Amino acid sequence: MKLPAFVLLAALAAPVAHSAVLDASPSGFTLENSEVVLVDADRAWEALVGEVDRWWPRDHTWWGSEGTLSIEPKAGGCFCEIDDTGRRQARHLEVLFVDPGRTLRMGGGLGPLQGLGLQGALEFRLAPEASGGTRITLWYRVGGYSPDDLSAFAPVVDRVQGMQLAALAAHLRAGGEG
Repeated sequence: MKLPAFVLLAALAAPVAHSAVLDASPSGFTLENSEVVLVDADRAWEALVGEVDRWWPRDHTWWGSEGTLSIEPKAGGCFCEIDDTGRRQARHLEVLFVDPGRTLRMGGGLGPLQGLGLQGALEFRLAPEASGGTRITLWYRVGGYSPDDLSAFAPVVDRVQGMQLAALAAHLRAGGEG
């Protein structure tokens, strides 16, 4: 597939994402990914919580295109997925802390981490950039008992988190509708 020149130039001009495994041990790990988008924090927040079903990668959901994702941005709210029949449902994370336009903190284990009985704190942090736009940081700390060395999960989960954040950033860069 041949891309138009302006698409290639836009990709080259886009800020480079930051991704890091901050720490990892047999009992857990901490990850941090960040992207800069040229929208204000209010628009980034709107996309984060109100448009999650439009940007979250479908191959990282339980039911793909047969599911609908939503985030209730209130303490005790749900980052949930419901299949198109309404019968199969998943609570991905529980909303723990909401500061609109700044911080969304959720607790739980995403994907296979949930089935392993691990607990995590996931934060989306939004901060204005001096040069304009908003830095979105996705921070995730996971821990708990496991007979396996959890540090081995860190690079894999970091790549997935990077893809999820990149999808949000791409949605915003493409002018995703609110």
